[in-house]
Amino acid sequence: MARKPARARDDHDIVGQTRIQPRRARTEMDFDEATILGALFGQFDANLVQIENRLGVFISARGNRIQIEGPEDSVARARDVLRAMHQRLMAGQDLDSGTVESIILMSAEPTLEGIVSGDGGAPSVMIRTRKKTIVPRSATQIEYMKALASRDIIFALGPAGTGKTYVAVAQAVSQLITGSVQRLILSRPAVEAGERLGFLPGDMKDKVDPYLRPLYDALYDCMPPEQVERRIASGEIEIAPIAFMRGRTLAEAFVILDEAQNTTPAQMKMFLTRFGQNSRMVICGDPNQVDIPGGPQMSGLNDAVTRLEGIEGIAVTRFTSADVVRHPIVGRIVDAYEGQHG
Repeated sequence: MARKPARARDDHDIVGQTRIQPRRARTEMDFDEATILGALFGQFDANLVQIENRLGVFISARGNRIQIEGPEDSVARARDVLRAMHQRLMAGQDLDSGTVESIILMSAEPTLEGIVSGDGGAPSVMIRTRKKTIVPRSATQIEYMKALASRDIIFALGPAGTGKTYVAVAQAVSQLITGSVQRLILSRPAVEAGERLGFLPGDMKDKVDPYLRPLYDALYDCMPPEQVERRIASGEIEIAPIAFMRGRTLAEAFVILDEAQNTTPAQMKMFLTRFGQNSRMVICGDPNQVDIPGGPQMSGLNDAVTRLEGIEGIAVTRFTSADVVRHPIVGRIVDAYEGQHG
């Protein structure tokens, strides 16, 4: 197949007025498991094309043998990416364009080998749920997953698309189905993001559900729908606005507060002091997306992190646009709005 990759960078580096040709390399890889080659290469070799376009290399496939050619550093990265993709498929995990993009991004990290492999070839950090196994898609997600497994209260700060809420819900579901907690409580402030929705019909559940839809979506992605509905009906899973937390003690529970940047300091103090025995709390939010009156100065999330960071048992994980895992363009959009390229 003849393919011309879109160059990730120019083939020449400029030093003063002299163009220096980068060292080129060629390497070959053999994959013995013919049954996974289709998933490894992607439909119409889409995964190989994605690697070519992102890393500026040329990849040719003949049978179970792949040849990679291009700048030396890029060839090394492409080889590591293909090895990581292969390990993921051999472990029985899915491989889609988003996963390939994440592996490509992580190939620039010195910790790639630690991300994709561990004892027996299994990922060193993972979260198992009923429907899927979640592995980290960025170096910061490794730090986050480790904190979720070991700390009592975790603050996850960063832009949209970095997996803050999704990974927290996956960890909560994992602990619920293994019995290490008895309840899963998902909450967020019912604050409209710069809009006025007016009167919403229905009972209380109907009124607050639109605000909590992202939490439902993450739940349904980690558990079969019938189990989600059954556990909600039994009270094992509770989804409610933060106002419903007042006066309660949340013991034996995994508690997640989403969109925490839209709490006031008083609301945040109230929420944090609900912490009970054998519980875990995760507070997710983007400090740059505050929708309450007064802006960031009135955000309970910013206030809490300032007061509590460094206290034993509390972890703070900060994501950046480089950790966006939805789509590469989302990270570039975040950078543009936050002025990093302006």
